[in-house]
Amino acid sequence: MYKIGLKLWSTNQNYIKEAIHLFEKGVYQYIELFAVPGSYEKFINLWKSLNIPYVIHAPHSYVGLNPAKKEKRNENLKLINETMRFANDLNVEIIIFHPGVNGEIKETAYQLGQIKDPRIVVENKPFLGLNDEICNGSTLEEIKFVIDKAKVGFCFDIGHAINSANYQKIEHFKYLNEFNKLQPKIYHLTDGDFNGVYDEHKHLGKGSYDIKRIVVEILPTDCLITVETNKNFKDSLRDFEEDAYFLKNITKKE
Repeated sequence: MYKIGLKLWSTNQNYIKEAIHLFEKGVYQYIELFAVPGSYEKFINLWKSLNIPYVIHAPHSYVGLNPAKKEKRNENLKLINETMRFANDLNVEIIIFHPGVNGEIKETAYQLGQIKDPRIVVENKPFLGLNDEICNGSTLEEIKFVIDKAKVGFCFDIGHAINSANYQKIEHFKYLNEFNKLQPKIYHLTDGDFNGVYDEHKHLGKGSYDIKRIVVEILPTDCLITVETNKNFKDSLRDFEEDAYFLKNITKKE
């Protein structure tokens, strides 16, 4: 059975109590922790105190880390170093990086390759960001390029691939299956507009994605799958719990 991941930010101490409760109930099997810049010193001991496995997600361009830009190398390095401190202290096996925006895919491959860590995976992106920025790594060719040049693994965000397929006018499941051939180490799943180009992070069953078909055709039975849906409450994870049960109730049997 696949393992379900809860996506949290490193500053989300408000969800700690509920996260422990849901983990103990078996609702999910790991936390994917987004390393908020500048949060390590204040929050690392809190996360270390939990007996829960982790995956680390590095900061992205909206909070300062943009590996697509050569002029950002020094700033990126500081954020990468903090990310690696989170990863090392929490004993993770996977560290997820976005490829950056409004820049060069060769620069992305160079900067990720310089980290020289086998735990790193690159995540595919929509063609357009939420502010209409052009995302690196939105196409199969760019993701393959980064994987090959930087010697990194792959994080398959299914919603992002659907968004990119729509922008490029490619049939959805043909595109999903091509990405899936890259042997992802981890998957991201949300719901959204099956014909849209923007990432929406809707709760499972609340959009028009064919989640059943995605589970049956795309997800390996033993994969890591982080549910990246929105959080509707500041003091509760009951919406995530509903998403997790929705996913669990979709079996691979017709």
